[in-house]
Amino acid sequence: MNPSHDSAIAVTEAGPTARPLDMDGLSWILFGHAAFQYLNAASELNLFELLEGGPLTKEEIRTGLGLAERATDILLLGCTSLGLLEKEDGRYRLAQVLSTLLATPDWKRFKDVVALEQYVVYEGQLDFTESLRTNKNAGLRRVRGSGRDLYHRLSENPHMEQVFYRYMRSWSEMANPHLVANLDLSQTKRLLDCGGGDAVNSIALAKANSHLEVTVFEIPATQVIAEKTIREAGLSERVSVLAGDMFADPFPTGFDCVLFAHQLVIWTPEENTKLLRKAYDVLPKGGRVAVFNSMSNDEGDGPVVAALDSVYFAALPAEGGMIYPWSVHERCMRDAGFHSVERIDWTEGWTPHGLIVGTK
Repeated sequence: MNPSHDSAIAVTEAGPTARPLDMDGLSWILFGHAAFQYLNAASELNLFELLEGGPLTKEEIRTGLGLAERATDILLLGCTSLGLLEKEDGRYRLAQVLSTLLATPDWKRFKDVVALEQYVVYEGQLDFTESLRTNKNAGLRRVRGSGRDLYHRLSENPHMEQVFYRYMRSWSEMANPHLVANLDLSQTKRLLDCGGGDAVNSIALAKANSHLEVTVFEIPATQVIAEKTIREAGLSERVSVLAGDMFADPFPTGFDCVLFAHQLVIWTPEENTKLLRKAYDVLPKGGRVAVFNSMSNDEGDGPVVAALDSVYFAALPAEGGMIYPWSVHERCMRDAGFHSVERIDWTEGWTPHGLIVGTK
């Protein structure tokens, strides 16, 4: 499924919001944390699914959710005021965007994003200001463990790990139809997926290119998760996992394309250049590197999702990272030695994903 055409989640324009800010808009920002809590509560309580069958009265909703009257009043006040619900003749119904989204596979994926914000991102964002002051990911101190970054601490936090990888799979599933459609692998025999997580993108690319062999290069803690996903997809003969640290360990050789999917938003431009140079060094002449992740505008004015998502990358996962402008990735790619750098942009979808391909 291509979410840019088949999903309500894709109807929001990914570009910057140009309208002037008024007091109402300022209030939405001031109490944005509370607005999210209404979305999360409604998601966890399955309010939206309850209303999928049609409008209901407050009493029917209260009974369906098993809430007290006061709790129901609070939930409905918030969800209706925020536009998640509409009320007419004493009955509540879903906003059209939710009603349409519920009918698609992306509904579960959307809920997985909500869960990530609640259980992984939210607490660490308390340290956003400190992260800006120090230019370090101060929010990581709120995650139990001794690993150098969030990804090396997930295994010590089982619930957080489960939520995180469920989200990454859903986020990738919403975006990777673009990757499959825009990354031409017809002449590629072997692809290295650096930091490929649970192999969701590798599996999508292997399914779309029957001749392709893919190796996921991931930290040992993620290897077992990725191998399980690959087995379940029935692709163990063409998709494999190599355990290693892409910063500390040498890149394996024998590949004609190296993919960084959702990776170069985590690290600093200097670290990204280092990773891209390591890819350059092991690729043959004519080999390619592909960078696939969210991008911000070169003008620095949006899109809004890129700006909001950058709070997470500033405060939590590692010491560096944001949703970088296209031009920053292109500069890193050229600094690493790649000469032909192609920007592949698209306007569909609410997630500001893009693809950049460089050739050695």
